[in-house]
Amino acid sequence: MSELVTGEAVALELRPAKLPSRALAVLLDLAVAVVAYIVVTIAVVAATASLDEAAQAALSVALFVLLLVGGPIAVETLSHGRSLGKLACGLRVVRDDGGPIRFRHALVRGLIGVIEILLTLGVIAVIASLVSARGRRLGDVFAGTLVVRERVPEGRTGFVPPPPPWLAGRFSALDLSAVPDGLWLEVRQYLTRMRSLDPQVGWGMAQRLAAELAARTGAPVPPGVPPAPYLAAVLHERQTREARRAFAAAPPSGDRPSAAPGAMPQGAAPYRPEPSEPYRPEANHPEPYRPVPQGPPPVEDRSGSRPSTGFVPPA
Repeated sequence: MSELVTGEAVALELRPAKLPSRALAVLLDLAVAVVAYIVVTIAVVAATASLDEAAQAALSVALFVLLLVGGPIAVETLSHGRSLGKLACGLRVVRDDGGPIRFRHALVRGLIGVIEILLTLGVIAVIASLVSARGRRLGDVFAGTLVVRERVPEGRTGFVPPPPPWLAGRFSALDLSAVPDGLWLEVRQYLTRMRSLDPQVGWGMAQRLAAELAARTGAPVPPGVPPAPYLAAVLHERQTREARRAFAAAPPSGDRPSAAPGAMPQGAAPYRPEPSEPYRPEANHPEPYRPVPQGPPPVEDRSGSRPSTGFVPPA
């Protein structure tokens, strides 16, 4: 799993945001920033009406830089890449390695965003996003960041595609005992996310995993079999063997656990009480009860024989 978190893990674990969602998030952020700028400017101008025009112009520039440039930088730094617009659209700004951004990343994105978004009305940002393979604008390129989607449908992840029918059961004689659990996890992660990978990145990763799996099993990849179907067929064979071991037949009779106390033996008929006659004292006790005289207790024979009590110990 640690091998998948570097380099190509951005394409594997994270989904780059598309241009429409990014544009909508930027418009929401700009709308909030402009409304805040107008409100604060009106309040400051009303409070500093006695100042001259030069002071008011300098104050307006300072408010512009503070609210429209410093505001987004502070919000992205404190929220680790989630502004109000990105939060509404389910987006986040992360580093190229998938980690959270810091102040320097937000500062570079904000300063370059003034040129490519505010001064050019977003034309440069749109062109750069369309040219980039992962939809990054110039601020993301210079800052080393990437805008990704956070809300991913659950139904599209975690599904391992089955192998092709012509490969089912072909690897039943393969020895899988030497394959570590970490390699199985990498194969499963690749198969569940291979549709979202770049074709070149996915092909190279499949070849690497197939070569490592073939080296562990001691059998080369069959000629003419692509690496991705080979990985799916071997993983399916492992899951089939685990299912057979988990749902194996019952153990032999000598290994079966003993029945619980009070349980009915197998094959025995259930107990059905017979109907009893009404109680009659003269029938059950025809003679009055007389106690039997008790004699002296039996003397235990010390010669090794059993005591004469009539009790027979179990064999």
